[in-house]
Amino acid sequence: MSDSPAARLQKLFEGHRLTPTQRRIAHCMVRGAAEVPFLSSVELAELAGVSQPSVTRFAVALGFDGYPALRRHLREVAPAGRPEPVREDSYNEYQQAVQGEIENLRRLSAMLADPAPVEEAGRLLAGSAPLPVLGLRAASSQARGFAYFAAKVHPDVRLLDEGGSMLADRIDAAAAAGASALLCFALPRHPREVVEALEHARASGLTTVTVADSAFAPVARHSDLLIPAPVGTGLAFDTACAPMLLGRVLLEAMADALPDAQARLESFDARAVARGLFVE
Repeated sequence: MSDSPAARLQKLFEGHRLTPTQRRIAHCMVRGAAEVPFLSSVELAELAGVSQPSVTRFAVALGFDGYPALRRHLREVAPAGRPEPVREDSYNEYQQAVQGEIENLRRLSAMLADPAPVEEAGRLLAGSAPLPVLGLRAASSQARGFAYFAAKVHPDVRLLDEGGSMLADRIDAAAAAGASALLCFALPRHPREVVEALEHARASGLTTVTVADSAFAPVARHSDLLIPAPVGTGLAFDTACAPMLLGRVLLEAMADALPDAQARLESFDARAVARGLFVE
């Protein structure tokens, strides 16, 4: 596991049943892991958009006497010295959004220093035939992109990008056809249907692999393996460069675990040439 401040914070939160407000604080702390040990409870509350007493209750829920004790602990595990703040005033609002995504990609890179979760996910996805891929609303494009490329190396990929009463039917059909795992992309705001679909998938015997914006997302408790990738919040609508890239990384891991992936790719290329699918 990466020894980054964010990774150490996530390890601190593991095993605790947190309320939605507490998950929000935890998510905020992970996003600003290097800066948080130097914030007061009031500053952290403002940053997370919660009340100051909520921060105190959060610290107690983690087993500390209060927020000062939690902050002392964080300073012990944080790098020495407060980091120099980025001069955001040197960027316009569009550049700030790009800089935020660059930081998200750095965090994703640090997380991937331990490839074990992605490799495990790749094996689970490769071993499931059919392979249902779930993504609703904001996450539908992530699911569709994954499914498009996965179909070139996997024998049976089933895209689930529409909600409604038939969603459970399609999960049932995949399970009946032999599926053993389901891949879910879950991004804010998290639709209730996604949580319900994951619950149904697990009840049907499927192992759920989830790409979410945070390890504390509402889908976490319904995921057997969750791999987080942060989203950008600097614009009116969230940006999801890191989840998209993580999806491609999972594709790579899945292809590595499929013995005939290369042969399938070569077969597709041959058919594409024969049909003149692409402009050279």
